[in-house]
Amino acid sequence: MRVAVLSDTHSPRHWKRCPPAVAARLEGVDLILHAGDVCRAETLDELAAFAPVRAVLGNNDGPDIAAWGAPEWLEFELAGLSVAMIHDSGPATGRGARLRRLFPAADLVVFGHSHIPWDETVDGQRAFNPGSPTDRRRQPHGTMGELVIEDGRVVTAGIVPVT
Repeated sequence: MRVAVLSDTHSPRHWKRCPPAVAARLEGVDLILHAGDVCRAETLDELAAFAPVRAVLGNNDGPDIAAWGAPEWLEFELAGLSVAMIHDSGPATGRGARLRRLFPAADLVVFGHSHIPWDETVDGQRAFNPGSPTDRRRQPHGTMGELVIEDGRVVTAGIVPVT
């Protein structure tokens, strides 16, 4: 299963429409995960034209994103892998232990908020933040994530520069 991971698109301020480099990476994926701060439901509709979308609410998301179907957090299974999603995982210090307490059964926790890519495994749980494709802040590039999940495990994971 090929999964694209996005966060912090911040439309329409930073995401007017899907950037071409992001669109190229979305072609043929099985699922898109969006870890919050979408800011406009139209962006989720745009992404859904590529593949099914699962999203969580970010601190900048309003009632339209909730009405679209994004809760504050999610727990679900992908190809036998237990996945959790939340927008804000808190400070980097202590993140692994904190996420394990919040989502004790999850093998993978996808989050956003910081705009800083993160891929770390602590105590058997992988924490993955794709960064932001459109609002890179102090990062050298805008980024998104790509995962391949098979038989209950992450086969490959990557943070991909898109700007």
